[in-house]
Amino acid sequence: MTGVSGGPEGPDVGTGAGGAPATDRVVPVYFLSDSTGISAETMGNALLLQFPDTVFERRTIPFITTIEAAQQVVAELDAVMEGPVTPLAFTTAAEDRIRNELARTRAPLIDFFEMHMARVESILGQRGVREVARLHGVGDIKAYNTRMAAVEFTIEHDDGQSLRALERADVILLAPSRCGKTPTSMYLALQHGLFVANYPLVEEDLESHQLPRPVRDYAARCFGITTTAERLARVRAERRPDSRYAELSQCRWELRRAESLYSGHRIPVIDSSTKSVEEMAAMILQTLARSRTRPSAASERSR
Repeated sequence: MTGVSGGPEGPDVGTGAGGAPATDRVVPVYFLSDSTGISAETMGNALLLQFPDTVFERRTIPFITTIEAAQQVVAELDAVMEGPVTPLAFTTAAEDRIRNELARTRAPLIDFFEMHMARVESILGQRGVREVARLHGVGDIKAYNTRMAAVEFTIEHDDGQSLRALERADVILLAPSRCGKTPTSMYLALQHGLFVANYPLVEEDLESHQLPRPVRDYAARCFGITTTAERLARVRAERRPDSRYAELSQCRWELRRAESLYSGHRIPVIDSSTKSVEEMAAMILQTLARSRTRPSAASERSR
C-alpha cells in the first residue's frame, strides 16, 4: 500500500452500517489523494468537526498514482465495508483514471474534486485539464520560492534564536514561553509565505514597560499571544515538572505582565487557549488587512 499514516481522533459515538446509532463504535475515515492528501484532510476534517460526539479513526493514503495502487485502496475499503461500521472516504484525486478506479469501491466516496470541478467547468464553459500537478504542484514558482524562503526565515527566527534581519519580518509574535508562538509562525510561513519571527518574553522583558529592544522599532508588526495560566502551567509541567517555570503563580504573573505590555503598546492580542493555529493565523491576516499594514517587507520582496 502506498504511504499510509494517521490514527484515532475525536470523541465518542459511531454509526453502524445500517445507519443506526452505534455507541462506542469507531467510524473509519479515509483521506485519499494522488498527491499529498492535505486537501482531502483539510476539507474532510472541516465536515467531520461538525460531529463532535463521534469517534473517527482517520487514515491518509497519499500518492495514489497508479491504477494498481487505486485498486489496492478499493480492496481495502471494500473489506472495511464487511465490518460493523460503514467507513467514510474523502478524495481529491485529480486524474480521471485514478478517480474512476476509486469510484469502483462499495464504500461511500465523497469526491471533492469532481463535485466542485464540474461546477466550475459548467460556469466557465470549458473542461479543466485535471492534472494532479495543477492541484497540488509547485505551480507559481515565484510564490513557491517565497514560501520556502519564509519557512527558512521563520525557522532561523524561532524563539528569538536569531535577531538578524528582523526588518524583513512581516509578523513578529510576542509571548511568554510555551504560549503557541512556534506552530503559529510555521503555519503562517508555510501556508501564507509570511516571514515570521517569534520572540519569547522573559522575566527581564516582563519587568519593563518597554517592548524588548530587538523588536522595539517594529511594534506595528507585533502580535501578542496569551493563554490561560492553568493551561500554560500544564504545558510547562510536561517540559519541566516541579519547576518554578511551571508553577501556576509564575504563569499567572508572566501572563498578567505580558498582557499589560501588549495593552501599553496597543499590540493586537490572540488567546491561543481558545483558538486553533489556523484560526490564529486567520486573525493575524485579517488584522493586517484591516490596518493596511501588510508589512512593507512583503511588498518590497515582491518587486
